[in-house]
Amino acid sequence: MAVDAAARIERLYRARYSTFCRMAAAVTGDIERAHEAVQDGFVRAYASRASYRGEGSLDAWVWRIVLRSALDARAQGGAVADIADAAVALPFPERDPALAAAVQELPPRRRLIVFLRYWADLSVAEIGELLGVAEGTVSATLTQARAALRDALEVEIGETR
Repeated sequence: MAVDAAARIERLYRARYSTFCRMAAAVTGDIERAHEAVQDGFVRAYASRASYRGEGSLDAWVWRIVLRSALDARAQGGAVADIADAAVALPFPERDPALAAAVQELPPRRRLIVFLRYWADLSVAEIGELLGVAEGTVSATLTQARAALRDALEVEIGETR
């Protein structure tokens, strides 16, 4: 299992490094710390691969480790928030300031789930596994978040007319 896990971790690193970096940058607020957090997370995952018991997907297990590494990098040695309450911000908010502001107004858990779905490109199942919640909870949270974003952006559009 450890040899297979090692190869799978390496494939995941090669295939999705930039996606992991986008997530980490959103958590840390700094691209250099994000790259370091992703590398540190993958080192941690690789070093502890023998502890992966095969329960759930290896990808979600690695995502959890890398997200924790990003949270640790953001905290810089201080107390870190629970993964489910990780505060994330959109990368490149200047591209769409109205959207970035609307996303920032979401509660932290909704913001994290929106980010993981639409910026990190994780499936509903992967997000559920990563956060330890049911897929239905992830779907419901996404529905609520999209409704809040739609309302916020409609107000923004109405104000600019």
